[in-house]
This record gives sequence, C-alpha cells and structure tokens, in this order.
Amino acid sequence: MARDLGDFQTPIPLAEEILKSLSSQGKIWTRAIEPTCGKGNFVGSLLEQATTFTEIHGIEIQDKYVRQALRLVNYSPLTKVVIRQANLFDVNLTEELQWNTTGPLLVIGNPPWVTNSELGSLGSTNLPGKVNLKGLRGIDARTGSSNFDIAEYIWLKLMKELASEKPTIAMLCKTSVARNVLHYAYKESLPIAHASIRKIDAKKWFGAAVDACLFQIEVGSEECRYEAAVYKDLNATKPDSVISISNGHLVADSLAHNQNFSMRSGESSIIWRQGLKHDAASVMELTYNAENALQNKLGEDVIVEPDSVYPLLKGSDLFHYTENRTKRAVIVTQKKIGEDTRHLEQTAPQLWIYLTRHRQAFENRKSSIYNGQPPFAIFGIGDYSFAPYKVAISGLHKIPRFRAIGPVDDRPVMLDDTCYFIPCTNAKQAAILASLLNDPACLDYIKSIFFVDAKRPITKKLLQRIDLASLFNLIEKQSLMTNVQIELERMEAIAEFQELEKLVVEDFLFEYKSIATSLDAQQSRVQIQELPFSWLTVS
Repeated sequence: MARDLGDFQTPIPLAEEILKSLSSQGKIWTRAIEPTCGKGNFVGSLLEQATTFTEIHGIEIQDKYVRQALRLVNYSPLTKVVIRQANLFDVNLTEELQWNTTGPLLVIGNPPWVTNSELGSLGSTNLPGKVNLKGLRGIDARTGSSNFDIAEYIWLKLMKELASEKPTIAMLCKTSVARNVLHYAYKESLPIAHASIRKIDAKKWFGAAVDACLFQIEVGSEECRYEAAVYKDLNATKPDSVISISNGHLVADSLAHNQNFSMRSGESSIIWRQGLKHDAASVMELTYNAENALQNKLGEDVIVEPDSVYPLLKGSDLFHYTENRTKRAVIVTQKKIGEDTRHLEQTAPQLWIYLTRHRQAFENRKSSIYNGQPPFAIFGIGDYSFAPYKVAISGLHKIPRFRAIGPVDDRPVMLDDTCYFIPCTNAKQAAILASLLNDPACLDYIKSIFFVDAKRPITKKLLQRIDLASLFNLIEKQSLMTNVQIELERMEAIAEFQELEKLVVEDFLFEYKSIATSLDAQQSRVQIQELPFSWLTVS
C-alpha cells in the first residue's frame, strides 16, 4: 500500500527545518493546508513552532495515517485543526474546503514521489482521472514522453483550484517535478509571482537516490515571473543559479545562457532521430565472442542471416567511442515502422525460427506502442537508420559529447534508443556536423539549458533547439577546418582527409556551402534526400 501511494513520510526534524526556512522569509500565514498529510508531521510541526495559525486542514486517504493525524485535532485551543479522510483527486479544493477564518494561506506538504506509469504497473487505483498534462499527440502520448509524476498533477490542481486564495505553496518534490510545474505554469499562464528551489538530501532523509527539493511558489495576480532561484540547501541565502524560460523552453542557468546569447535558441533545420527501440534486449542485442561468433544475452549462440544483423552502439559505447569499431550487434526486423515482418519466414528463415523460438520475449513487452504491430516489430527505424554515416550523442550522460560514426565492415551502425543522431550520407558531412556541435560555443550553450540531474539530460527536444546557422557563424573557420580534418582522420576517411588538406579556408567554405546530402528535414520525408545546407553561410 505504501508503494502504491508513493509513500515517503516526512521526518519531523526535516519538517521543522523547512518551517524554520519559511519563517526566515518574514512572511506570516494564518491558515495552512497539507494536501496529503500522512501522519500529520507537518501539521504537528506547525502547531509546535508557529503561533500565528488559526486554522490548519489536512487531507489523507489512508486509514492508519488518518487515525494518527486525528490526535492533533485538539492539540491547541488557539488553532482549529481539521483532518479529512479523502482521495485528494476527488476533492474540489475551490468549493469543498470549509474555512472558518480568512487570511494568508500556506500550502505545505510532501506529495507522492511516484509516476502515473509506476502506479499503473502496480495496478493502483490511486490515480487522477485520465489527463494529457503535456498536450502530447500520437506516439509521444503512448510512450515515456507522456509519463508524469503524480506530484505534478497535485501541484497543478493546487495552483488552479486555490488561485483565488493567492497562496504560498511550499512542498517537497523531485527537482524534475519542480521544473515541469514551472514550465507548465508558463504554458498555461498560471499566475506565479515568485518561485524558488531549495535542494535537500533525499538520501539522508528518505533513503532515496533522487534529486529532491523544497519547491516554493507564490501564486498571485500581479506580474508573472516564470523563474526559480536554485539554492544548495534550506538555509542558503544566495542562489547558485536561476532556472528560467527562454523562447518557451526551460533554461537550467539563465546567467550562463544570457552570457552565451549569441548562440541563440532556434529550431534546427535538420531533424534529430532517436535510435532503435525494441524492448527485447535479451534476444535482439548480440555480442561477438572470442571466436567472432554471435551470442545473445541469454548466452545462446545465434546463427541468423547476416543481412539482418547490424553493428550496434549503445549510449555508454557512444560516450566512450574513440574508433570506428564495436563488439555489439543488433537484429533489425524492419526497414520502416509498421512494415510487415512475415516475409522473413521466406527471406530469412533462420532469423524467423530464432525469433519465433523467443516469441515470449516480444509478447511480454509492456509498451502499448507494440499493440497491433506486426510480429517482432521495432520502432525508431526508417531510411535514416541505414545512413552510412551518423553524428550521434548519448542522451544519458551528463557531459555532452558528439561522435561522428562511419560504417563498420561496410555496414551502417545502428544506435539504441538512448541515443540521438543526424543521418549523413558521406564522411565530409559527418565530420563538419560533429566539429560544429563539439565546438565550445555549442557545448557551453547546451550546458546552460540542460539539467544534469535529469534521468535523460540530453533529449531530442533539446537538440532541436540548436541553431546551426547561428553556431556556424560564431565559430572561427580555421579552427573548424582543423577539427573537420581530425574527424575525417579518425573515421579513416583517407580520401576526404587528403582532399581537405589541400584546401585553404576560403576553398573550405565554398566546398561545404555546396554540400547537400542528408534528410529533407523541412518536409520530414522518411528517406535519404538532398538537403541544402542553407545554414552554411558566411555572415
């Protein structure tokens, strides 16, 4: 039951520290509500530490906690305490809270630290009504992009239903939740007058390996400020950074971002792609043993048609990638999403037998995206997957590092779904793109907008914000040319390297202004076509 409800009861010492931090701000509240009050540790701490509260409400769903919280009802003759047993999602906070007094309102607490998908996997009924918080469409609404923390829903419910009270809301949550709430408030024009994030040691207080904080917002009707000062702890007086919104996007460090403003946010003229998604690694991902034979993760030797097997780089491989080699391989069952796979029974009988023998691994895949798809279907596949060259980055690492990748044994390298890439049809294009993206101007820009504590710091959405035209015009061209040579040499593109060696910078610029080989991102066609490098112009 505790897991079902994302249950982390707030230790009393932490509740007391939080109240001290709030009181140091000099603001006085006369009413308080704890939306998921549990045992009532915040309610009790308010009664112990503060003498200004005339009324405190608590809402809790679990019987055992309600019984413990009820002991606080008659704790003080000066403060009316109301403990209500209810599912917060069923309570209309605008209409159903029956206050006997008026005055400044403090919302305080520690809502569940669990996502909707985690609750769903547990068969929980403790879920809000179906809601697409992020306004996603199509496949994004059916995959991890649509996952949200229950705390996010609670925050938004509080901000909307209590807006007329202009409350201070100060609650513990994951830092990712705080960022998402700030961004959602901006998109929905919710009236935030002030916000701050104060980090806490979640490992110390809850035994949880997650970045967490006390997120505080002031809901008001005056001029909105969609930014949050980030403090290292509850007692810090000076922020380490300020999270803000720029061009509709979250920025991790507004100061660094403003200093790097010449490398502006834009919309990439090239579409970034994500690697293969199959959710059957034990069967689909292979390695070469000492005898150069293929084995799966079950320890079985795998003998299938070579045309169905491609070199593979996972995110960790890509981050440490130094040479055009890999010991991994992956089975590719389709050339495009939705393609019928039944032809494999005739065209690749060994592969069909192997896949059929392991059919259970595919049937056990939980994601709904596989519903109604052909047997052994995969995602993140298209003509772009088979491009001979790619420029790629791991989404999971905290240090941005782009890699130019060439074919291995004359086979295009596949990437897993922790990676993002731009498909290229020749070594020249891969070399110049990698050199551009690895330039300090670009890396500093990325560091100013990404969040190192995120589960996936680098995302497709973030990469699409890199304005290649702006970047190209910022970079010193001789340095760029030198780095392109280094990339070509590393990819063992000898002919292209020797050709580039003969060029001076002016020739180099002319050469690369004429390159036109990648996806037609403007029309989003799923095939390799010419793409004019319109961003390769000299300002």
